Amino acid sequence: MEEKAVAPLAGGIANMGYQCGMLWGAALAAGAQAYRLYGASPQAESSAVFATQRLVEKFRARTNEINCMEITDLNIQEGKGALKFILKGGPIGCFRHAAGYAREVRSGIDTTFSENRLESISPPVSCAAMVAQKMGATGMHAVMAAGFAGGIGLSGGGCGALGASIWITSIREPAQMNGFSYSNTWIGDMIEKYLECSDFEFECFNIVGRNFENVADHANYLHQGGCSTIIETLAAKSFS
Repeated sequence: MEEKAVAPLAGGIANMGYQCGMLWGAALAAGAQAYRLYGASPQAESSAVFATQRLVEKFRARTNEINCMEITDLNIQEGKGALKFILKGGPIGCFRHAAGYAREVRSGIDTTFSENRLESISPPVSCAAMVAQKMGATGMHAVMAAGFAGGIGLSGGGCGALGASIWITSIREPAQMNGFSYSNTWIGDMIEKYLECSDFEFECFNIVGRNFENVADHANYLHQGGCSTIIETLAAKSFS
């Protein structure tokens, strides 16, 4: 169920070209391990974000970029973009890359959590986990999404709170994942509402005006009410 629900984040959030779908999946894997080790807790969220930072670094080392559009050099949403991507052998390259990166993700997660680097941070820790919690998600799902914070691992990319809201909505409505299409009405509705309250910005860096230095910096931003309008808007309606 959790794996199928991540489909709308492929292609960089509904094929919009932001962070590669592999990164969204890797962040969820890190969050799942954090939950297994520490349960639904601020420490688990903190660890998930930190582990995801490491996974973003590994991904960037492989590709030099983290955004789908920059990696593929294509705008899949435009006209014949998807067809060009297929004809150029893009899917084969992506699948090959996914196989190699998956091994690095597994190793990176094991290494990160073996270090047992827990930070004592009072909640809220992650904007993405915060959205999930406000949407009524389980503690496990909230921790799984925690690494989306700050544009995935605090990288400043496409909004992690938006990604979490899309993922949780997809989990709630598994029937809508049968024959899934990026043109699903609820996805467009959610993105439209999101843009209205984010001053039509998608990327965390542009919304906040900077990258977060670490997990504590991001948590402090949330404690001061940062992105509260975006979080409340995304959590207020399931959009399904």
